[in-house]
Amino acid sequence: GYTKLKRYRDSGKRLCIFIENMGYSDPSHFGYDIVMGFRQLAEPEGYTVDIVEITEQMQKETKYDIYMMENDYVGAFFLGMSLSDPWHEELKTSRTPAALYDNYVANPSTAYIGVDTAEGMNLILSHLKEQGHRRVGYLSTGLGSYVVQQRYRAFYSALHRYGLYAESSVAAEGYFILECIQKHLPHILDQKITALICSHDQLANAAMIQCKEMGYRIPEDLSIIGFDDLPIAAYTSPPLTTIRQDRLNLGKSGYYALQSLLNGVP
Repeated sequence: GYTKLKRYRDSGKRLCIFIENMGYSDPSHFGYDIVMGFRQLAEPEGYTVDIVEITEQMQKETKYDIYMMENDYVGAFFLGMSLSDPWHEELKTSRTPAALYDNYVANPSTAYIGVDTAEGMNLILSHLKEQGHRRVGYLSTGLGSYVVQQRYRAFYSALHRYGLYAESSVAAEGYFILECIQKHLPHILDQKITALICSHDQLANAAMIQCKEMGYRIPEDLSIIGFDDLPIAAYTSPPLTTIRQDRLNLGKSGYYALQSLLNGVP
């Protein structure tokens, strides 16, 4: 079980951002500002921050703790990890500090970063009820994601809170945007909904385009709300109503949480 370690001159000052299934290289990508926020705090403190795209195959080939030791990383920030990932299971017993965005592992060596999903859904449903909506649908991608499960539960909790129609038929989840649009969207529309909540802005934009092609007027016949407030939200037709995530501060919070773990504060 031993591993041959590589040692660097800046040993102890290397952090890693692991990214899976999330765009980050362009300002329009969801992960861009999160990465920027993390680096804005970490690099002035003398840390080298590497960005590593991970896959399920990579995780199967190398254990998480071994990968961290071999590359001399003292801590990690995870973006986009799936519940089925091999490293997700290993993080439950790992001693290497890790901050997880929109994910949770019950381990004192890990920390959770994310917005309050329940608050976001309550804001959406409160707004829609004020607008006169009584039948609201929910469409989501990303099965197997911790935050998707959170938002699904938060959606139904908010429906009950505001006394709105809450049958299971008004919500659907799929792995990909195309699957959601072609398979699940028509079924949800058949439930006579007047508003649709989408788990993220790209899905909301795709739903808006598809609904227009089906003859719906947006927002006269159907209101659509997204989540994240990506730059694209200002340029859809009509401009998309959405819940803003302060992604720059999420990245900074990821660094603060990781720094606390490195200092022995769970």
